[in-house]
Amino acid sequence: MNSPDPNEPLPVMAKSDAQAWARQMTEYMARSADVALDTGSVTPFFSNCEGRNGEVAADGRYTLAYHVTSVLSRDQQLDAIRKIKAGLEKDGFTVTSYRETVENQTDVLLYANHDEGRYFIDVSSGAAVDRLIYTVATRCLMPSSAPSTAQR
Repeated sequence: MNSPDPNEPLPVMAKSDAQAWARQMTEYMARSADVALDTGSVTPFFSNCEGRNGEVAADGRYTLAYHVTSVLSRDQQLDAIRKIKAGLEKDGFTVTSYRETVENQTDVLLYANHDEGRYFIDVSSGAAVDRLIYTVATRCLMPSSAPSTAQR
């Protein structure tokens, strides 16, 4: 991903909106693969944005890592990851890492990013053999209730 201009203001987005957007991204990937998401597995993780030296601003800036799974056999995962990859590439994502097998066993992994929005996609086989895990990770965002004038 491109490094942001240090003087560029952070995008402003309420945490609830960021979570809804990440949910839509995972739903989009699942639809492109013709699979269902396990909505009971949704795990949003909000964390503070940290500066280069571990500093944290008091203005509420945050990142989101949103995780959800699909229940799929390893053979279904292979078909799904191929469809997801094709869909993401068609929509302007850059696939930065991709695999279908490890030691001749299906074990999928796809990393992709979107330079314009500076967010990251991770789709991979889970530790359990019947899971495909989707993760959407945002760049540092400013909550809508906080001013964006604080220095990063």
